[in-house]
Amino acid sequence: MKCATMFSTAILGLLLCSSITSAQEHAGPDGERLFRSRCGSCHGLNTGENRVGPHLFGVFGRAAGSVAGARYSNALRTSGFVWDEERLHAYLNNPRQVVPGTTMSASVRDQAQRSAIITYLQSLSAEPPN
Repeated sequence: MKCATMFSTAILGLLLCSSITSAQEHAGPDGERLFRSRCGSCHGLNTGENRVGPHLFGVFGRAAGSVAGARYSNALRTSGFVWDEERLHAYLNNPRQVVPGTTMSASVRDQAQRSAIITYLQSLSAEPPN
């Protein structure tokens, strides 16, 4: 009887842990939190809020190196591409490989974190956040 109770308790514990892990995995990484911790020291979200790097409000569909008043490397300013999801994934994974000569050295190697950050940037409305 004692073994059966211990066995049942162990199975119940495994099921509970499994469902908690499953719920956490389903929720995925928090894009806003990741943006603030990984990107926020160099990039703002409000139009005109350029820091070390340009603001990222409205980055999708914007020509690379085109934010007025932002400091860009010549490589990024003359890259000739427009930011989209695919380009952001590649750039955030390895900026210096995608745009040799860029001054951005930070990368986000974890694909789930990159996706969460990109999804967060896509979710920003037409009005800058407060």
